Amino acid sequence: MNDSPGWAAPGSPSDGQGPDDARPAAQPSGSAADPGSADGTGSGPGSAADPGADTPGAKWSAAQPPAGQWSSPAPARTPQPAPPAQQQAPGWGTHPAPGAPYQYPGGWGGPPPAAKPGVIPLRPLGLGEILDGAVGTLRGHWRSVLSVSLVVAALSQLALLLVERAWLDRLPVADEDLTPSQALGVMGNTALVYAFQYYLEILGLILVTALLAPVVSRAVLGQASTVSGTLKAVRPLAPRMLALIALLLLGAVAAVGLPTLPGILAGSAALTALGIPVGFLLLAWFYVTFVLAPPALMLERGTAVAALKRSAKLVKGSWWRICGISLLTWLIRAITSMVIVTPFAGIALFAAPGGISSLFNGSATTSWTFLIISAIGGVVGATVTVPMQTGVTTLLYIDQRIRREALDLELARAAGLDGYGTPTAAERPGG
Repeated sequence: MNDSPGWAAPGSPSDGQGPDDARPAAQPSGSAADPGSADGTGSGPGSAADPGADTPGAKWSAAQPPAGQWSSPAPARTPQPAPPAQQQAPGWGTHPAPGAPYQYPGGWGGPPPAAKPGVIPLRPLGLGEILDGAVGTLRGHWRSVLSVSLVVAALSQLALLLVERAWLDRLPVADEDLTPSQALGVMGNTALVYAFQYYLEILGLILVTALLAPVVSRAVLGQASTVSGTLKAVRPLAPRMLALIALLLLGAVAAVGLPTLPGILAGSAALTALGIPVGFLLLAWFYVTFVLAPPALMLERGTAVAALKRSAKLVKGSWWRICGISLLTWLIRAITSMVIVTPFAGIALFAAPGGISSLFNGSATTSWTFLIISAIGGVVGATVTVPMQTGVTTLLYIDQRIRREALDLELARAAGLDGYGTPTAAERPGG
């Protein structure tokens, strides 16, 4: 044993003493064994009352109190009022009132709520927030959005109507005695019509995405937009936008055409058919890689080539995520458009010469009545659904920049939110 606190037993002398220093047995006061006490008070030499006692080994007094009794460490006592609460740092040791939302203290235990000046919160976005932001932009800025999409959809459907009327006149309605060359020609004409329709749809998506990118950006900041303001913002970038559209269309044609070119040159239908799936895979890769180029061009105001490089850089590492979100949005848009277009198609069938029977003999597709009513349905469907796809594309661009470049700080400052001042040198890119 040593003299460190806690090592000696309670009420015992410290270790390090000899046997002569041991405590003598307690004697009753006033007894004969206490010769120095005449009145039984124990005040003689060697007693506790004699501080000058120098009896060897008489370190302890003969008269000691009774041994201490161990009791409960929490004896019963009168309740005392609680002391006033000390001032603590915000969030430490405090609890919210019943029913009140919990506020995380200074970032400990969970993320603080993100600012939301507009249609999306200023933080990395999830799928639901991207879709909700696209729908919120359409709902909150419907004048600007629908005006732009209506014009683009009307021009696209007009071009498609003329092409269908010109090419479908060359297709035989029904002929079982077609030669292989004639069958190949029918297949080629039909493929050209569908290819034109597909590329026309891509052209409309690119154009509407570029035109509505300023509208979506203002919706993110919670600011209003007008048709005149949108056109004013887009007008200086019109040549660059047309150059970007031309590059994207050429790239899409090359992605599909190059794998099928050997079969076409060799006149082999099997080799051509083998190259079609490869072409579609290349087209999917090309589309997803450069899908963010239109908003990058309009919001960063660079060149067409710089926008393509910017899109490839932002998509890198997130290709599958962007592909999945874009594909899901396309499915939602296709289903919604089909629901809108189906009533117009039914009206067109009844209004076409020959009624429903014209659908079976193929004459309905060459009727101007059928084509015009169907085109009107296509315009309505595209006007409503295309802005959703383009809004998702622009929000994907913003989301990728938030994840990689902390764009949310710049957006918060642009929205005039409190607590976001001029960026410091460390917050600036390269700082």
